[in-house]
Amino acid sequence: MKDVNQIAINCFNDESSAIMGLASLLTDDFSQAVNLIYNCKGRFIITGVGKSGHIGAKIAATLASTGTPSFFVNPLDAYHGDLGMFTSDDVVMAISYSGNTDELLRFIPLLIERNIPIIGMSGNPNSLLAQYSTYHLNIKVEREADRLNLVPTSSTVATLAMGDALACALMEVRKFEASDFAQFHPGGSLGKRLLSRVKDYMISTNLPIVSAETPVSETIIEISKTKQGIAVVLDGDAIIGVVTDGDVRRAMQNRQDSFFDLKVGEIMATTPKTIHYQAKLEEAGSLMRKHNIHSLIVVDDNQKLVGIIDSFSCT
Repeated sequence: MKDVNQIAINCFNDESSAIMGLASLLTDDFSQAVNLIYNCKGRFIITGVGKSGHIGAKIAATLASTGTPSFFVNPLDAYHGDLGMFTSDDVVMAISYSGNTDELLRFIPLLIERNIPIIGMSGNPNSLLAQYSTYHLNIKVEREADRLNLVPTSSTVATLAMGDALACALMEVRKFEASDFAQFHPGGSLGKRLLSRVKDYMISTNLPIVSAETPVSETIIEISKTKQGIAVVLDGDAIIGVVTDGDVRRAMQNRQDSFFDLKVGEIMATTPKTIHYQAKLEEAGSLMRKHNIHSLIVVDDNQKLVGIIDSFSCT
């Protein structure tokens, strides 16, 4: 039996070469295409048949999530009513590796008749698709990655890579930031960090609270109430310090003879890090990373204790 791992390595090498080869195929048509999409007043519509269609749908999804209104339409569906989705304000990108796919080419004249600009993406700059296109993106590859040089492998990877290049370029032109990305991904971890607020994830009940006069030995019970590993030291309702499970362990190790006589005030940190309950979750995570700590005391407008949040809640 052949070494299947080597076959996989060969596939990776062929597909990597296909992607790297795209750099030498870039022309001014790429920057012109980016400019056309950026200034599009309508929608950016992607179309293609078969494997090109599957890749086109993925490119449309990537663009839509990065600030470019985009969706995929199967050209076969356009013949049966979906053509009504298209307007003269739109831009269309048609994908066909051969550039001569019959189902796609029969669709192109309908777009030209409506004066809709076409960005063609194919592996043949002399194809009919390239000739009909306003701008053409060349995705030619030397060979497919399979042994028979038949299965769309390197060519589909190259198509996807060119689509990603468009998305990356448009993100740069639009000055698209992480906060913008989160708006389109509110259910993901990034959306959680950038859109959610501390108050949504903090612990606000049964808080571990001690005074400066509380024996350190009793503080262990308070710290164990939650998973944050800290207890907040209050004087009335004023926050005067924080004591962590690490503080208690060090006191137990370094002051064994007097451990049971120690008071919290003798080992607490007097400058605890706090955050407002309305702050973004990302801000809380950033503050904890900056100071290499695992929990923050959450306060209200009057700097009064309202909760505790840990680093796990910010991921």
